[in-house]
Amino acid sequence: MISAFWWALNLVVNGGFEERVPRSVFGRLFGVLLVVSSLFIVSLVVAEVTVTLTIAEIRNSVSSINDLHVKSVGTTSGTTASGYLDSRDLRHHGYDNIETLLAAFESDELDAVVFDAPILAYYANTQGCHTAQIVGPVVLRENYGIVLPPNSPLAEPLNQSLLRLREDGSYRKWFGVRSS
Repeated sequence: MISAFWWALNLVVNGGFEERVPRSVFGRLFGVLLVVSSLFIVSLVVAEVTVTLTIAEIRNSVSSINDLHVKSVGTTSGTTASGYLDSRDLRHHGYDNIETLLAAFESDELDAVVFDAPILAYYANTQGCHTAQIVGPVVLRENYGIVLPPNSPLAEPLNQSLLRLREDGSYRKWFGVRSS
């Protein structure tokens, strides 16, 4: 039996071992059975490892809003992001403010955060640069504005500053959008 196992192992690993071959019909049948069963077992192990790694990768990735159905998602309560998640029937945890939301994300209570893109882009580029990443497109476009009193002396300097940020490309760092 050990000779048959050794022959089958050498057949699989080396492509044959001419000095030792089973001579009896039973020995040859047993050798074939060992070769086929070992190939089957190796195939099962490889398939199981592949499936496990694939499922783990799928579960850990988020590329669109549809991937959030199986994730622990958070946002701030009473915001348009919360309303959007409700309209998509996405379960999510509501937080009172962005600080507690990001603290929950950093402590691994949440898999994903849905919030204003410029704020999350700033967070991902600064404080969360090693733990956070912006994925997928903006799901709900919103316009931002800065409110100033009529005829404010700050309007022109503010506009000039925003224009400079767009021109030098740093607008994206602060607001998370293309500076086109």
